[in-house]
Amino acid sequence: MSRGFWAVVPAAGIGERMQSDRPKQYLQLEGKLVIEHTLQRLASHPEIKGIVIAVDQEDEWWPTVSIVISCPIYVVHGGKQRSHSVLNALGKLSTLVADDPWVLVHDAARPCLRQEDINKLLSALSKHDVGGLLGIPINDTVKRTSDDDVIIGTIERRNLWRASTPQMFRLALLKSALHTSRKQNITVTDEASAIEFVGLEPVMVEGHTDNIKITVSGDLALAQLFMQQQRGEG
Repeated sequence: MSRGFWAVVPAAGIGERMQSDRPKQYLQLEGKLVIEHTLQRLASHPEIKGIVIAVDQEDEWWPTVSIVISCPIYVVHGGKQRSHSVLNALGKLSTLVADDPWVLVHDAARPCLRQEDINKLLSALSKHDVGGLLGIPINDTVKRTSDDDVIIGTIERRNLWRASTPQMFRLALLKSALHTSRKQNITVTDEASAIEFVGLEPVMVEGHTDNIKITVSGDLALAQLFMQQQRGEG
């Protein structure tokens, strides 16, 4: 099997919670679009051979994106769900490679990804039988409530994590797992869930807390702050 690494970026979402006139990946952040930052963070890593991005079939903003990066980008149409978009991208990738590379699936709206975290992921998983993902340990007290917001229990936070991206698995394995979950009408919200569904055990790799996902309007200001802090560290 190849040690090559490719990135897949599902970017077909419309970002309803942002309440903007465009999907969140096309909002401005420090003079660039969010998705430009995301793609540049991935492409600047020397191990990433290329990127496959899945956009909505009626996406009117992607054709206006002008980005210069150091690796090829291939574009496919996304689907109604994240898993459909990732599957379409994996299908395209299968036509581009003759082996079974590692695939790093990364959210389009996570523009603050550190090279250090990509390095940690590759180092921890490149010889692993299954793969895994970046995540953040949960330090807050976690409560479970009823539908009317009454607290009905406190969750033991030990060994609880917030799943993040990239999520890294072999092309053939991830493609098969997503197909299997789809055939059985199982909705998976991330790639690790599909891998878990077929009985395998992904590994969690601790990443930085500044690898946030742009979801609501306040996240843009927070992402800008994190980028400024990252430049200061550099």
